[in-house]
Amino acid sequence: MPRKPRSRILAKLFVLDTNVLLHDPTCLYRFQEHDIYLPMATLEELDHNKKGMSEVARNARQASRFIEEVVSGRESDIAEGAQLAEHSHNAATGKLLLQTHPIDSDITSVLPYSKVDNQILGVVAHLKGRFPDRAVILVSKDINMRIKARALGIPAEDYFNDKVLEDTDILYTGVRELPADFWDSHGKGMASWQKEGRVYYRVSGPLVPSLQVNEFVYQEEGARPLNAMVTEIAGNTALLVTIKDYSHHKNNVWGITARNREQNFALNMLMNPDIDFVTLLGQAGTGKTLLTLAAGLTQTLEDKLYSEIIMTRVTVPVGEDIGFLPGTEEEKMTPWMGALEDNLDVLNMNDQEAGEWGRAATQDLIRSRIKVKSLNFMRGRTFINKYLIIDEAQNLTSKQMKTLITRAGPGTKVVCLGNIAQIDTPYLTEGSSGLTYVVDRFKGWPHSGHVTLARGERSRLADHAAVVL
Repeated sequence: MPRKPRSRILAKLFVLDTNVLLHDPTCLYRFQEHDIYLPMATLEELDHNKKGMSEVARNARQASRFIEEVVSGRESDIAEGAQLAEHSHNAATGKLLLQTHPIDSDITSVLPYSKVDNQILGVVAHLKGRFPDRAVILVSKDINMRIKARALGIPAEDYFNDKVLEDTDILYTGVRELPADFWDSHGKGMASWQKEGRVYYRVSGPLVPSLQVNEFVYQEEGARPLNAMVTEIAGNTALLVTIKDYSHHKNNVWGITARNREQNFALNMLMNPDIDFVTLLGQAGTGKTLLTLAAGLTQTLEDKLYSEIIMTRVTVPVGEDIGFLPGTEEEKMTPWMGALEDNLDVLNMNDQEAGEWGRAATQDLIRSRIKVKSLNFMRGRTFINKYLIIDEAQNLTSKQMKTLITRAGPGTKVVCLGNIAQIDTPYLTEGSSGLTYVVDRFKGWPHSGHVTLARGERSRLADHAAVVL
């Protein structure tokens, strides 16, 4: 939201649509010095949405608790507004005002007043006339609501406070190409040594402060080609360590080798037991699920680092919903796990020497160690020594992402996969997706890593379709 320091200008009055409270119950405390107004229609819709165990119902109940906490004991002067600063843990210093009497509005001649959205628009129009010297603004996640408001001459805005980035083009990629003069500008006094087949470089220079721990750097041209990872930053000095070459067949992971530089970087993260949290972004066909499963199977069945692989995803249909699905939890999730089945088929076919019976036995062993879980039943669980894969993570909100990642117990690795260009959840954008949120918040943590996979490896048809369609 626009934020201006308190001055002679009156604080703005933001009228909240219900969907803002359902999206972020803490939004009451996100408007700093400005005041918030809640129409009675908004409170009615909160009450209507509070029943059930869905994320929306939980948010409705939490929003109601916050409102009750703020207005409790202020019944005598509630029309004047309750101070938010007494209950806020941040910079909210405005007031919360509730609608206390019926409002007559001119918009009834334009819009049917029986609809809740139109009642809220009527309240904003009334407040705009009541406070001519004050900015009265509707805040809504509903695009059509904002369009109607602007058509009626009412200022309207989206709720931006949960947006991590305005422009996803500047989202951290986890990969950086070093400039051609890097060794000239950063190699003075450089120390280098070898240890366990890796080369270590301690460099210093102007580029170092912008680097992140576990960021991958490369240089193809010049006297010293390099593929390395930043493992330590201390002041103006960084430690670079060359990575393992997973593009060579001798270093294959469950029969899979990296086909490009970003896949090689991704496998280095996925196979590193010191990295507990991995995020992989990329369009369809870049190999996110295949690489993650191959690394998971190797570390679960061969290296015994994890006891089993758990895979989950948000069940948001691309087209029209086909209704309830029969069976157990795992059977209900099976139609959503087509990507898992496809990639397991690829991994199983890599074992050419085993023969048909050997591959069938391996397939049974693999399936016994992979569990498919629904996102709906994750709350309250703790996973110990598990390899947790969260597929289609771009459809998660930041709150859902927090709920999932905090399930991780000792020895658990969490891998989030997604493509922020394919968001199917209403009210989520590339900037407010939970996947964008965790990529931005976890960058630089010594036990997390991120790579944006840029090149598709599915087929020439899929690559061309991704570009032209």
